[in-house]
Formats: sequence, structure tokens, C-alpha cells
Amino acid sequence: MPKTVPKIETFQDLVLEPRKGGQEMWRWLYTELRSAIIDGRLKSGARLPSTRNLAAQYGLARGTVVAAFQQLQAEGFVSSEVSAGTFVVPAPGWEMTSPTKQRSSRQVISRATIAKRTQSLLKTTFFVPASHSIGKAFRGYEPAIDLFPVELWARIAARVYRNAPRSLYGQGDAGGYPPLRRAIAEYVGQSRGVRCSAEQIIVTSGAQQALDLLARVLLDPGDEVWMEDPGYPGASQAFQSAGASVIPIPVDRDGIDVARAIKSSPAARVVYVTPANQFPLGTVMSAERRVELLYWAARAGAWIIEDEYDAEYRYSGKPIASLHSLDRSGSVIYVGTFTKMLFNALRIGFIVVPERLVEAFRITRSFIDRHAPTLDQAVLTEFINEGHFGHHVRKMRQVYSERSQLLTEEANRRLSGLLDVENAQSGMRTVAWIKTGVTEMELTRRAEQLGLEVAPISSYVIKYEQKPALSLGFAGCNASEIKRGVSVLEAVLSR
Repeated sequence: MPKTVPKIETFQDLVLEPRKGGQEMWRWLYTELRSAIIDGRLKSGARLPSTRNLAAQYGLARGTVVAAFQQLQAEGFVSSEVSAGTFVVPAPGWEMTSPTKQRSSRQVISRATIAKRTQSLLKTTFFVPASHSIGKAFRGYEPAIDLFPVELWARIAARVYRNAPRSLYGQGDAGGYPPLRRAIAEYVGQSRGVRCSAEQIIVTSGAQQALDLLARVLLDPGDEVWMEDPGYPGASQAFQSAGASVIPIPVDRDGIDVARAIKSSPAARVVYVTPANQFPLGTVMSAERRVELLYWAARAGAWIIEDEYDAEYRYSGKPIASLHSLDRSGSVIYVGTFTKMLFNALRIGFIVVPERLVEAFRITRSFIDRHAPTLDQAVLTEFINEGHFGHHVRKMRQVYSERSQLLTEEANRRLSGLLDVENAQSGMRTVAWIKTGVTEMELTRRAEQLGLEVAPISSYVIKYEQKPALSLGFAGCNASEIKRGVSVLEAVLSR
């Protein structure tokens, strides 16, 4: 219940709360007088004592009172007139801002609401929690942070910060730090077969911002977007937030069912795919489906968003060629991120856009947050150009391959007949098909109670149901944590 604030008849009746330890005297007096005005204990138009009298009344230095009065006047609570004194500014609505004032019939309570589109999104929001620990089985969104060369990164950062020209501390380029864009263009050209110039690179604050930016530039409210089902929730949420209509398209062992998509939504404007490592099932889009998708997009005048969030991590043979490398019509827009390659706190991603869209993306990028953090981009540039990035990716490819193999071996040994864990051929996670009668949600709940982080496949489904399964991340878990995780799953499934 809000407390009742007593009225005062004269300023002498005003009771000030004791000053808190460490609080400056002028701020204490200012805060108390401001509260009295807002609460209505000091009425509008009331004349305040002179600074000399008020200082004497409360045993304060006159300068303290002057400073408090000046702040009140600067904020519009009081006004001063030469030879007349200081008065409370008349404002009948002060009580609406009071945290202690009892509600009255004239007090207006805001009925403002959020957008209906946002209300709908809140019901299906995909939210990644903050990391309060590392190496937790079976967290699927985190790389091996414990193996990242922190000391090396710190030395490069110190050198960049020490030697950076002052211009690097100023306004950055909306498209991204030019040297980083050149490094990215060279990297994706060599590694993924993406033919592009540095000008076609748009640096973003991670892949999620890239998807948001794509939605802003490419989609109008009501436009249809093909979405892999099951698929990445962050993508569908970005498209829905732009007012687009997400059309779920089932995925089979060859990837997104293009023929079915054309039949159900021939006028789609955008299609989102993860062809090298389908999220979350891990399948690779077949060559036939790739050609079929590219042919349709070129004829329909549609855009293909190719999200390669962890395509570098291929454990059998060479990395799968990008869809962009096959595109001759300029229909594919490529999305990449350094978050999964290095560490989550490095919020740097990028988009490779057709030359005719560069200006549109640069301008729209400037609407969001002007530009990505320039100093972080400069550090990453040196990390790439000095060869450390390539070395780290190669090392992690070996580590993740070993961790994937260990998970499969442990699962085959201890979970046979309970959980069928697929041997991941790429990426940072795998699918484990449930072979008992326990539901996904119940198994997830039990596992979480015992310290595991698993994700039910149903959490990635929009429309087309899948067989009961879990998504298990292995990249960020060391050998002992993987073994412990399998042991916990065995105990949970054997109940």
C-alpha cells in the first residue's frame, strides 16, 4: 500500500529524511526538496526560504543550499525572481510522477500497449541465456571457449589499442572497417568459394543482427518467406518482426523440399536455408536441390539467404561448397559469423550482398547502431591477417571431431536402446533420437535438474512434427564433461 504523505502548512513543518552515508549535502537537500514538490507537500507557487535562512535552519553552508536551488531551477521545479525569492513552479500534474502519492480520481494510468506483432513474437521467442559457466554438457550454442588463445588475443588488442590512429576512435564506416572487409572477402573466397569484393561485405554485430538487417532491407509486411522446418528460431523471429509471413517448409535428407515449397508458396520473396549443415538436423542439401532452388529463385525474382554459421567444421572430407559459389544470377546473399568460430562475446558477423544492394544495406545498417565496434574489428583484422584465425579453426576442427567421436562412442556404449546419437559429420551439435517412451520435454526437464543443457527438437519445429529427439552440443564440452553428460542421460533414461 502506498504510504500517506502528510501535508505541511509552512516550510518549517517540512520534515527531511536523514542524509544517507556518503551522499553529498547539496544532493541530499535537492532530493528532499524535489520529493516534497512532487508529493505535493510543497504546494505549487509556495515561496521557499532564502538560501541564508534555510542554511541557518538546517545547519548547512549557504553554498550547499545555493547548489540545491540551482539544480531544482535547472530541472524546472522552482523559479527565482530577483528581490522576490524562489517559488515552486505551478504544475498541477506533479503528483502523477510521485512514487508515494496515493492514487486519486484525477490520476491517469497509462494504457499504452506494445505492437500486436511484438505480442505475438513474445509467445515464441528464442532466447539464449547468458553464460555463467563454460564447458557445460550439452550446450549447443557455445564453442570451446576454454581453448581460445586469450593471451594472444590480449596482446594483439593491446598493440592495436596502443598504435591505432586517433581516427580509429572516431565515427566508423557503416559497412564495416575496410581492412576487415578485405580480410573477410579473401577468407570466404578461399575457404567457401564466395566470389566478392570487399565493398560487398557488410559487417554486423553478429549473425542475428545480420538476419534483422536482411529482414529490414528485403521484406515488406505480408511478404512470404520460406523457412526450413525444423529450423533456426532466430531467423523466423527476425522475419516475423518485419511483418513477413513465415511459410514452414519440411526438410528431408536432401534438405529443404523445394518442390513442396513452390507448390505451397510460389510467390515467396525470400527463402532462408542452412545448406552446408542444416539447423538443427545436420543434413547437407543435395546438389540436385541446390540447382532446383537456384533455378526457382532466378525465375521468381526471389532472394536466397544462405546462413553458414559453422560450415568450416567438417569432419569427413573437405568442407561443403557454399550455395553462393554456384549462383550465377545474383540471388544468394551469404551470412557468416565469427561468434561460432572464436567466442560468443565477439559480436561480429557479416553479410555478402550483391553490388546493387550495397548502398541500401549501408544506409539501413546506419539506422540500427551506426556501425559495428571499430576497435574490435581492428583486433580481429590483425588476428586474421597474422594467420591466427586459420590456425585456430584448423585446431578446433580436430578438437570438435574428437569430441563428436567420443560422444558417439560413449552413447553407443551406455545409451544403446535408449538414445540413438547420430555421428555428426559437421558442426557443433548432433541429434539424439529418443528410443524410450519418455517425452522430449520430460527428458529435457530431468536433464536440466541434473546440470545438463539439452534442447528438444520440437523447440525448433514450426509446423511439421519430428520424431522425439534432443539436440546435443559437443563443441564446448571437454572429454570429462561429455562422459559425465552421457552418464547423466543414462541415469535419466533408465528410471
